[in-house]
Order: sequence, then structure tokens, then C-alpha cells
Amino acid sequence: MTDQTTTSPHERWARFRFGVIGPLLSAPPIERGELKREIERLASRTWTDPIRGEPTQLGVSTIECWYYRARGTADPVAALRKKVRTDLGSHPSLSKAVKRAIHAQHQSHPSWTKKLHYDNLLVLAKKDQDLGPLPSYATVRRYMHETGLSRARRVRARDSDGYRRAIARLEQREVRSFEAPHVGSLFHLDFHHGKLRVVTSSGQWKVPLALAVMDDHSRLACHVQWYLTETTQDLVHGLSQAIQKRGLPRSCLMDNGAAMVAAETKEGHQRLSMLHQTTLPYSPYQNAKQEVFWAQLEGRLVAMLEGVKDLTLRMLNEATQAWVEMEYNRAVHSEIDTTPLRRFLEGPGVLRESPGTDDLRMAFQRTVSRRQRKSDGTVVIHRRRFEVPSRFRHLTGMTLRYAGWDLSRVFLFDPVSGSVLCRLYPQDKTANADGRRRDIEPRATAETVDDAPGMAPLMLKILADYAATGLPFAYIPKDEDDQPGVAMVTP
Repeated sequence: MTDQTTTSPHERWARFRFGVIGPLLSAPPIERGELKREIERLASRTWTDPIRGEPTQLGVSTIECWYYRARGTADPVAALRKKVRTDLGSHPSLSKAVKRAIHAQHQSHPSWTKKLHYDNLLVLAKKDQDLGPLPSYATVRRYMHETGLSRARRVRARDSDGYRRAIARLEQREVRSFEAPHVGSLFHLDFHHGKLRVVTSSGQWKVPLALAVMDDHSRLACHVQWYLTETTQDLVHGLSQAIQKRGLPRSCLMDNGAAMVAAETKEGHQRLSMLHQTTLPYSPYQNAKQEVFWAQLEGRLVAMLEGVKDLTLRMLNEATQAWVEMEYNRAVHSEIDTTPLRRFLEGPGVLRESPGTDDLRMAFQRTVSRRQRKSDGTVVIHRRRFEVPSRFRHLTGMTLRYAGWDLSRVFLFDPVSGSVLCRLYPQDKTANADGRRRDIEPRATAETVDDAPGMAPLMLKILADYAATGLPFAYIPKDEDDQPGVAMVTP
């Protein structure tokens, strides 16, 4: 028995014909008239049609034709296949004018269905005699399918230019699955809008978002956590935990959300020597591994928590951590044929040791330039003043680093070496009102000099050059103190 769902009709007919004449080929008749009798016997039998599955009869001439076609060939089954039409794929029933009309109409309306295209072609054929009679719908549909004129997603008027470019790119460029060769080569990062509601301490119902960080090679969920917002602070908070749990990856792939392209995120990746990669706009298929993970999270974790009426964010996160570590990371993944945890531990890895908590906090900061206010020695960040130590009063342009969500940690950096010069604190006007002031600190580069430096080196050189000419000073003294030899300066 052959599987009719995987073999073509031509192949099924060839195998059926070979099954009919197979006994004649394996035991050829020897005596005169024996071949005729065997063929007549086969024709008297009832056979099952290989396509429809209904009982059928075969003629003597048909079996005889099959026998002589297969006899003496190295591959009888191939000889018994139906001959391929010489005009196969050329669509002779479609004229050039009809083909041009099909392509032009699809180019103007790529979101139409094939049936809608055909109905409009019928109207065009009645108006334009050059198109001639239009073939059947099956013929037009088959031609559009073979030439790649498939239905495109409808582009709405409110969609942006970036969305339109993404749709055009998806239709023109092939899509291929990929996998990083090593553990830690690539981490995926994405937010997911959940469907469960949680009750907050303020008595409000909120729908949280899940942040997941996943290793591409092993599919291991490095860290998953639910948040009430989708800010850069939430992203850094979750990514830092994933790094501390599993190690420092070589690159991260994420979409183009505001938190993903924030200055803290980009600069943090640079300082940690991680490649910051983003998917193309409106192209979620590039992060398909994350989309598959969201389906499992919704189908199993969220489904098991649907009956909890007083679900809180803490309960949701605790259940998520347990589900990720005890079920998802330990379940056999069909594509990699092992568990994510086992592949993460046994696979070749390029992970680096995780930095400390303070180093991670310092890494995910943005860099800004500010001018120091000479009047009170402060800089302004987000409409707040921060006092600069007096030893840096000579700096006009200053390089600062801070995280937008934590203005309690603002640092003055050396833009050349990248080292921390000092930490800046917010201005306390109330404390400054007591009238006490510190002494001005000396500059770090100040050197001790004489009180009377004397004549400038250039002036001394000019006097020496003039004296070398041998000419007297060309002026007539008038005052007593201006007599030669009294106030004369000799170089």
C-alpha cells in the first residue's frame, strides 16, 4: 500500500500499472499463446482505480500496451508513468494580452483574492475585444499561483511609510530560519502584552507585560519577569538579571521599541562589549523564537492561572519563575531534540563572566554634555541643578553620565579616558542658606609659581635682537628717570 497523500497521481498510476503487469515480467510466458491467455486473465479481473479508489476493468489491449512498454527497460515503473505534456507550464489557453492584464491588475490591487481578480477580468474581457474569451477560473488561478501572484496583506491608509516598506521587503526578500552557533552568541529580548489582570496594592486592576530574555542557540529562557510598564528601566532591570543568572552574551536582538533604542540601552551594550542589534521595523518574524515562546507562555502558564481571582504581580512572577525553571527549560524541544537546559550546559559557549551589580548599573547610563554655570558652579539635568566640586570650576564643557530613572547617581566623567572623576549631588538650597561656605579647592593641575615672574620671554628676545643690531634706542629722553643707564633694561 502506498501513501496517497505523499505520492503524485502520475506516480500512483505508474505503480498501479506495474502491479498489473508485474507477474508477466517476473515470469515471462514461454509457450506459444500463453502470453495472450495471461493478459486475458488479467483483463477479466476487477482492479481498484489508484485515484478514485473505485472498482474498474482493464482492456486486453491496454494491458498488452503496458507490457510491451515496460519489457526490456531498466526501470519499468518510470516507463509506465504518464508522458509529460510538451506544453506543460506554458498555459497555452492564456493569450499574451490576458497575461498582461492579470499582471497589471495584480500590481494595482495586490490585496485582492484570486476570485476577485477573475471576476474583474471577466468585466474587462467584455469591454476589451483584444483580450478575447477568458479561460476558466481554475486556469487563471493556476497561472497566478505558478507565477507567484499571491495575495498580499492589505496596506491601510493610516499605515506609515516604514510599514509599507516592510511589507514590500517581505514580498521581495526570502525568509530563512537561523540559529546562533554557540551558547551566548545571541540573546533575544522582547516585551509581551499579557491577558491576565493583577490587582495592585492601590486597589487597581492592571494588565502586566512580560519581559523575556532567551538564548538563541539553546532556547533557554534566561530570565522572565512581569512588569506594569514597558520602560527602559524595566528592560535594564530584567536584562541585568538575565546576565547575572546566565552570563554576559556577545550580542542581543530586540525590536525597535522606545525602551530598546533608548540611550541607556545602546550605551550599556557598548560598555559591556555586546552588539546591540534590532529587527527591521514591522518585521516580528525576525524574532520568531520569542513569538513561539509567548505561545507556550500563554498556552500553559497563563492558562493555569486563569482561575485565580485575586492574582497579584508578586504571585504571577513567582509562578512564572517556577514554570520557567521546572517545566519550560526542562521540557524536550522538538526542534533541537533535547531540553533547553541540557543544550545550554553541554553546547559550545562564548558567554563571559557577569559583571557586578554596581558595574551593570554604571554601564546602562546615558552620556550627555552640559555647560557649567559659572555663577554658582552647577549643571542642569532635567531642570534640576547639580553642584560641581570647586576643583573642577575651570571646566566649561562637562561630560555626565546618568540613568533617566535614577538622578541620585550622576557622575562626572573624563571623556578621554572614560574614568569617573566624581559623583554629583543635587543642589541643596536650604543647606546653602546658612551662609557657611567651603574654601575653594585648588585645581588638580595647579603648580606653585613665583610671585614676580619678570619680563615676558618674547620681550626679552626682542630686546636682545635690537641690541644685537648695535643701534641706539631711537628716542630722546625727557624725564630724569628716563635717562640712559638709570632705567635702562639690558637684556
